[in-house]
Amino acid sequence: MSLTKIILSGFVALTVCAAMPSRSDTSQNQPKRVVIAAGTLFDGQGKVLHNTRIVIERSKIVAIDPQAGPVDYDLSGLTVMPGWIDAHVHITWIFGKDGKNGSGGWTPAETLQQYENNSRSTLLAGFTTVQSVGSPFDIPLRDRINLLQTVGPRILSSAQPLTGQGEQTGTPDQIRDFVRAQKQVGADLIKIFAAGGPNNSAPTLSQAQLDAACGEARQLGLRTLVHAYGPAVRMATLAGCSQIEHGVGATDDDLKLMAAKGTYLDPQAGLVWENYLLNKEKFAGTPYYPPTVAGFATMEKLLPVYHEFFKRAMKIPNLKIVFGTDALAGSHGRNAEEFIDRVRDGGADPMTAMVSAQRLGAEALGLSDQIGSIAAGLHADIIALDGDPQKDITSVRRVMFVMKDGLVYKNTPHR
Repeated sequence: MSLTKIILSGFVALTVCAAMPSRSDTSQNQPKRVVIAAGTLFDGQGKVLHNTRIVIERSKIVAIDPQAGPVDYDLSGLTVMPGWIDAHVHITWIFGKDGKNGSGGWTPAETLQQYENNSRSTLLAGFTTVQSVGSPFDIPLRDRINLLQTVGPRILSSAQPLTGQGEQTGTPDQIRDFVRAQKQVGADLIKIFAAGGPNNSAPTLSQAQLDAACGEARQLGLRTLVHAYGPAVRMATLAGCSQIEHGVGATDDDLKLMAAKGTYLDPQAGLVWENYLLNKEKFAGTPYYPPTVAGFATMEKLLPVYHEFFKRAMKIPNLKIVFGTDALAGSHGRNAEEFIDRVRDGGADPMTAMVSAQRLGAEALGLSDQIGSIAAGLHADIIALDGDPQKDITSVRRVMFVMKDGLVYKNTPHR
């Protein structure tokens, strides 16, 4: 039996045997009404409220009422806001027991524990929703979290990605079949690789293939997230794909076309490359990475390239720039460092950076009627920071309170 089948079967066994309560069981024990006092409240849409209170019943926000009481959680000394949304992670990417990228040396049970450690760290860092793209392991982890059998953010998964090489590349009809197959195994969206990387941006799918992939996904009610550089950015936009990842090498005209068509852009400003450099000994010599540590010098040169592209993208009127980190082994739980990169190195306004991971992120995921804002009727996904990111963006590192769906997962004492 392959490692993939062993791990997936292990997930099934854990799901059946888990002793933790189901969501419905927990709902019965959940307080029917909770009131949070907020001295400073970011509503997720760019507005700031002061000295107000959030009223929650079970998993939903029911009112913003300054007079509500009694107060269950006094967060008046913190900055309260909607939980963050990371539009691009790889939640099941881990380092092996040997310290190298991959799952080498772990038993299947230990591998599952590593996945759950990633999900817990991500939630406690303030990310209540993530879009994890590129692994079938994401789906059973997503389902265990939904059943409250482990702790983690709300996960949207793409299952297997469509690549521009190998057996998955075929005729438009074959590609449509592939998209339908991902839908059948429970994918929430489709991940597509349409180009190589920033140093090799040649398209790996034709226009007809991209048209087929994104067109079929739309027919099935699925969004598409496309790894694209250079010419592939325009191709994916013309194909009606939902969101472009990375985008380096796109021209201003390409970005203006994205803005005109309402295509979302997720340009990483630094964390993914910083993580590679921080952990280069762990990545060196593993598949798809330089064979030696010396080979990572080229990645350091890419940081200013990504910063420049991010700055250029921000100047395009009406371009929808969402927050995504490409978090993988080594960066789970450090997702908020991307905020610092975007503000410090990319020149983003701090509130714009927040909204990109709140209201705009929810809109990109098709969930703006459920998450991303502090408003009546939405899920009670609420976090609080020690500090004001408008004045000090590093306060995103100091998440003191985390609530998801009305359940509190972190409540650190504060001044």
